[in-house]
Amino acid sequence: MNRIDKHTALKLLKNSDLLDLGETADTIRKNLHSEGIVTFIVDRNINYTNICINKCRFCAFYRDAESPDAYLLDKDEIFKKIDETIALGGTQILLQGGIHPELGLDYYTNLLKSIKDRYSINIHGFSPPEIYYLADRHHLTIKETLAILRSAGLDSIPGGGAEILSDRVREVLSPKKIKSSQWMSVMEEAHKIGMRTTATMMFGSIEEPEDIIEHLDAIRTLQDKTRGFTAFIPWSFQPKNTEIGSRFTVHGSRFYGATAVDYLKVLAVSRIYLDNVRNIQASWVTQGLRLAQAALRFGANDFGSTMIEENVVRAAGVSYRVSKEDIIQAIKSAGFKAAQRDTHYNLIKEF
Repeated sequence: MNRIDKHTALKLLKNSDLLDLGETADTIRKNLHSEGIVTFIVDRNINYTNICINKCRFCAFYRDAESPDAYLLDKDEIFKKIDETIALGGTQILLQGGIHPELGLDYYTNLLKSIKDRYSINIHGFSPPEIYYLADRHHLTIKETLAILRSAGLDSIPGGGAEILSDRVREVLSPKKIKSSQWMSVMEEAHKIGMRTTATMMFGSIEEPEDIIEHLDAIRTLQDKTRGFTAFIPWSFQPKNTEIGSRFTVHGSRFYGATAVDYLKVLAVSRIYLDNVRNIQASWVTQGLRLAQAALRFGANDFGSTMIEENVVRAAGVSYRVSKEDIIQAIKSAGFKAAQRDTHYNLIKEF
């Protein structure tokens, strides 16, 4: 299939029949992953703090420093979580937190080094907003900051903080967070020094279809340049307990939420448009197990993580919990072979 342009992608998203769209995406998936394997990773989300100065309107997780619910995990708590993860066959921790105003670069490097001194586990951590904040706070370049974190033990970077890469939308959803270009610059610099990252997209809040396509195009354009994204993960906004979810409109912008059909359409268009990103991940965390199974016929080839622990989406009132065995069974019952992978999509074990 020839590469499609933004105009064609927009027409597909707005006007295509759902099943036709799914069939096209599924054909692309088969061509990329002809062996019929669907992968997953065993890991844990460790959110080291929920204190955050960005106060995004779509986020139910953050707290002010003075809040009775605010926390900062100590090292012993983090080590305990890693011990539990390894005992369950985990190969990765996803280490993310809010933008804590009192945590400097020393905190992060000390934490990374202490983990690496004790464990042989991949640290997938500190999304672009955290990294950009540290660079700005310490008057360092993004490249310098990444080099320091990498030397301390950071292995790869998650795609958090992208939401929708449209500053018009970000001005409403997260006016204090980094701009689209700044998110992209962190990812580009990471790729340049050999760090692999994922890319994400949160949709279903106030964006228009055009914004979704602009987001996909930004990812594809950078991937053409760097080849540093291992996977793309689209997921839908969860409105409960959030500022933006408490009202129908924000600053005159519409808030509509994403249906199951919306999710499958966006997933399929993502698979079709991102012809240079090998892996597309289904989001059982926001969609549930059954819709994630359907996603495997709409372009997804990866089932994401077992997520031994997940806090951010749960704070928005969505709490799907599944075991490793649940994921394996879901993949098999959808007609695929299940395989555990590592961060870089190397297969560890087939089931």
